[in-house]
Amino acid sequence: MRPIRALGYLVVATALPCARAAAQHAGHDMSAMGADSGAHAVTHVMVQAIPLATRAAPSAGGTAREQVVVTQLLLMGHASFLRGRVTAALALDGEGLTMPNGELNTGAYGEGFVDRRHPHTYLHEIMVTGRGSAGPVALSATAGRGFAPFGTDDPMVRPLVKFPIDHHLAQILERAAVIGAARAGMIIVEAGAFGGDEPAHPSSLPTLDRFGDSWAMRATVLPIPSVELQGSYARVASPEDPSGAGLGQRKQSVSARAGSADGARYLLAEWARTAANDPARDAGVFAYEAVLFEGAWRAGPLGIAVRLEQSERPEEDRLQEPFRTPRPSVDLSINGITRWRVATLHAAAPAVTRGAFTGVPFVEVARLSAMPRDARSLITPERLYGTSRFWMVTAGLRLGLGTPLARMGRYGVADIGGAPLAGMASTLNTPHAH
Repeated sequence: MRPIRALGYLVVATALPCARAAAQHAGHDMSAMGADSGAHAVTHVMVQAIPLATRAAPSAGGTAREQVVVTQLLLMGHASFLRGRVTAALALDGEGLTMPNGELNTGAYGEGFVDRRHPHTYLHEIMVTGRGSAGPVALSATAGRGFAPFGTDDPMVRPLVKFPIDHHLAQILERAAVIGAARAGMIIVEAGAFGGDEPAHPSSLPTLDRFGDSWAMRATVLPIPSVELQGSYARVASPEDPSGAGLGQRKQSVSARAGSADGARYLLAEWARTAANDPARDAGVFAYEAVLFEGAWRAGPLGIAVRLEQSERPEEDRLQEPFRTPRPSVDLSINGITRWRVATLHAAAPAVTRGAFTGVPFVEVARLSAMPRDARSLITPERLYGTSRFWMVTAGLRLGLGTPLARMGRYGVADIGGAPLAGMASTLNTPHAH
């Protein structure tokens, strides 16, 4: 419990200056609050939906599969209070209604889904942040449900539509969390305590008696403008078993990100590792690694993005439905580890606008290969699919009302800002949405 207690002290130490600064500001402006529109202003509201058609050949069960679905149905809002001393972020996700059986995505896994990305929870994010300072150090404290201070941005605000396979290795999201952050010059440090349990279905809410059983820390360095280096570490208690009796995780992430101020050019390189840990013996059981390179740029009227990925995933027993695995797992074993290699090309056409609505047509083509990491694996790609080579083609329309978010997953002084990326907005000169 020592790391959790230390995190609690850090959050309290961060929150006190924030609360003191907010109270002083409120006292100075109380008489004018009713007339000052800056005292309470909604800064950003956005609605997004992506209807798409996907063909995966082959997919689960060894046959080609097609799917037409609406993914990433989101309502997101950001509000600012007390002239920025207090901010709030809200994200509602409707994927539980539009894709209750998941989105066809060969190689994907997590939360009981396999070869399909699971729907996120209806309450994807609700976080409240207070800001303050102590001399030259900017401070913030955040609480609610959202992203733990670990890894890279949510793939929903990155240029490619299909999620990478490393999603569950490189991010920790939809957790009840308390986060403290401090920024001094080019260095940002975050620490957070949260509940380790993953959602079991779209309507899941955090298990309150699990809060504080997990923690994460992240450090970010900004050596030059538009370049950031990130390293993070997390200990997550039994994410796949709500009772807390399952294997824990020890997670590491390192990344480098660069981009132009207008969002026309973007590069990301990341490495992530998750080791399953038996808490009874405090010993590692399995480990999975991922390396990902991703870039996007504006090429004339087109938005082009490329992703190269090598990620490992566990192979578990399948239910009668080939896209599902038992959750929680019936035991502490797996049937193998598969190493996936994926090259994806994304092309976005010029945006079509009508009033405040924007539509960006796109197509993605992915070439995948899979192999067992260990010759002792009981489940191999050849046994599951009859091949080790795959294609996946997706075409759709990114619909939006309002400016796309530039970043998602960072709060308070750790929110670095930026511009929406190439192919995601009607113009690349849109100001930062937060």
